[in-house]
Amino acid sequence: MTAVDERASVDTSGTASSGLYTYDLAPTKKEGRRWGAYNVFTLWANDVHSLGNYAFAIGLFALGLNVWGILAAFALASVLLFLLLTLSGFMGHKTGVPFPVMSRIAFGVNGAKIPAGVRGAVAIAWFGIQTYLASSVLSTLLTAMFPSLRALDTNSVLGQSTLGWITFLALWALQVVIVSYGMQMIRRYMAFAAPTTLITMCALAAWMFFRADGSISWSTDTPLTGGAMWLQILQGAALWVVVYGTFVLNFCDFTRSAKSRGAIVRGNVIGIPVNMLFFAVIVAVLSGAQFKLDGRVITSPTDIVRTVPNMFLLAVASLALIALTVAVNLLANFVAPIYALVNFFPRTLNFRRAGLVSAVLGLVILPWNLYDNPVVVNYFLGGLGALLGPLFGVIMADYWLLRRARINVPDLYTEDAQGEYHYRRGYNPRAVAAFAPSAAAAVVIALVPAFGAVAGFSWFIGALLAAALYALIADRATPIRDVDGESIAVAAE
Repeated sequence: MTAVDERASVDTSGTASSGLYTYDLAPTKKEGRRWGAYNVFTLWANDVHSLGNYAFAIGLFALGLNVWGILAAFALASVLLFLLLTLSGFMGHKTGVPFPVMSRIAFGVNGAKIPAGVRGAVAIAWFGIQTYLASSVLSTLLTAMFPSLRALDTNSVLGQSTLGWITFLALWALQVVIVSYGMQMIRRYMAFAAPTTLITMCALAAWMFFRADGSISWSTDTPLTGGAMWLQILQGAALWVVVYGTFVLNFCDFTRSAKSRGAIVRGNVIGIPVNMLFFAVIVAVLSGAQFKLDGRVITSPTDIVRTVPNMFLLAVASLALIALTVAVNLLANFVAPIYALVNFFPRTLNFRRAGLVSAVLGLVILPWNLYDNPVVVNYFLGGLGALLGPLFGVIMADYWLLRRARINVPDLYTEDAQGEYHYRRGYNPRAVAAFAPSAAAAVVIALVPAFGAVAGFSWFIGALLAAALYALIADRATPIRDVDGESIAVAAE
């Protein structure tokens, strides 16, 4: 598809800035949008069934939730996510702009670099980690198929064995190639990976169910009851929303290509409530069947895959898990930093070049060292993750509560001081003033041990606090403008 088919031209009477407007950041034209309900569904069909999500969900079983408790936690979380993601998705469909441009509405044409930078930094780190996890599955498969390769898995170069480097770089290069063909190739890959993922996980659950003689353990030997059980259900639901704190921010990166609001709603209905409950059932079967067999709580589906006795089936299951992890990486951890980098360096980077830069950054951080260091994962990535809730609160309050979804799209691409989103030198001080204390509170709640009882709710606390503060201090009738270095109040149209 050509540039004229995919993107709309922005008429700003000659004021569009080359520092804000590029082909990749331009709004999509409605007649060029190709994402239907099935494409939105495949996004969730891939992302929900990631290895990290299975490890999280199985962890709930290990913490003492019974099967019904796990289902209740995911039912509550799916309702919350459906609402949040649908509101976020509608923003992308109406404006047609990616997340860094969407952020300009609340934070200003320059201030948008704050939310885009935070989202991109989190994604780059997790891109490297997810690629490393997929390469570990591939290394295990190769050594099972070719035992002589174990000799390449005994040394260490910068924390990785020779075989580890080979598998990591192979999957790293595969993702770079896919991304180099743009969002349409990502859409096609998701359409292929989604049914493969669902069939594989369903087959794995069925195999485990029959291995356990057609029944499962409904809980561990010491299940939670009463208030402790309900608290864990609420915390599990809240943490599941936190897992998707990244996606609720930049869902517009995908829905900007949606054909209609109806396509977003239908794709979200099947992909979130229905698919997430299906996911919860698979988790219950896998963990419950394994516990019945030997009293052991697994930590990931890979633990089960390694026990598959048939080499052909082992290879199929492993390759399916690798395809799944690549799909999740492309969706959750590759697109966001690409748009963020293009927004930072619009004159030098396009989608393909930014993808390569993102991939290189994900490589040079040596992600296996991050993953193996709980302090880094919990404090650095956990701290960055806690910032996502306040960002979401400010952006959503500005778009839905204050502006009522009335957006001047051309002004998102101009540095003219009279532009609606110029504010003060390109920054909205009110958005920053609402974000900063809310972010500090969210990080403290998430990381300080004294707040451990409510740490799982840090995203919600930060989001609600930021939205409330912004609604209080942001007066839509007198937006801040900056003309010739002087701040003035201009009545809204």
